[in-house]
Amino acid sequence: MKSKAVARALALALMVAGSAGLALVAQPARADAPAAVPSAPKLHAAMRSLWQGHVEATRAYALAVKANDAKASKKAADDVVADAKQIADAVGGFYGADAGKQMLTLLAGHWGGVKAMTDAVHAGDNAARDKAMNDLVANGSEISRFLSGANPNLPEDAVRGLLTTHVGHHSAQIGEIMQGDMQAEATTWAAMRAHMDTLADALSGAIAKQFPQKAT
Repeated sequence: MKSKAVARALALALMVAGSAGLALVAQPARADAPAAVPSAPKLHAAMRSLWQGHVEATRAYALAVKANDAKASKKAADDVVADAKQIADAVGGFYGADAGKQMLTLLAGHWGGVKAMTDAVHAGDNAARDKAMNDLVANGSEISRFLSGANPNLPEDAVRGLLTTHVGHHSAQIGEIMQGDMQAEATTWAAMRAHMDTLADALSGAIAKQFPQKAT
C-alpha cells in the first residue's frame, strides 16, 4: 500500500475515524506497539468481515469469468449480492429501513460497475470498460454523499478518497486476472484486503462516535 492514492486514503481514514486517540497519531505506530482497541469491537469486526466478503466475492467472480466457468460466476455474483444486503442491513440498523434500502441500491450500483468492468475486460471491450469505470466513479460520489449526509463524522471528500482507491484496486485486479498475471495480482490483492479494513474501520469508527450508546 505504498501508492500515493492509498497513502492519501489512509490519511483520510484517520481523519474520518475522529476519536481522540487516532487524532493524536502523528507518526506510524512502532511494530511492537499494542493495537488500538476499537470503541465498538463487535461493529468493528462485523464491518471488516462484510467488506472483506465483498472483495472475496468480486475476486471469485473475476477468476470464474477468466476460467469461463458459468456456474462459479453465478455463485460468486450471488455471494456479492448477499454480502451487499448484509452491509445494507448493518447501515439500516443504525439509520432506519429507508437508509438501508438506499444503501443497498448504491451498493448494487457499485457491483453493477464492477461486474460490467470484469465482463468488458474479459471480452476486450475497451469502450465498455471505460464506461464501467466512469459509472463506478459516479457511484462512489453518490455513496460518499449519502454516508456523509447520514453521519457528520464522515466527510464527503474523505469517503470519496477511500472509494476511489477501492475502485482503483478493482480495476487493477481485474486487468491482472484477465492477463493471467497472478504475481502482480497477489500484490494488488494484499493491498486491496488491507484497504478494506481501512474503509471498514473508518465507517465503524464514525458510526460508533455518532451512536455511542447503540454501537457495541
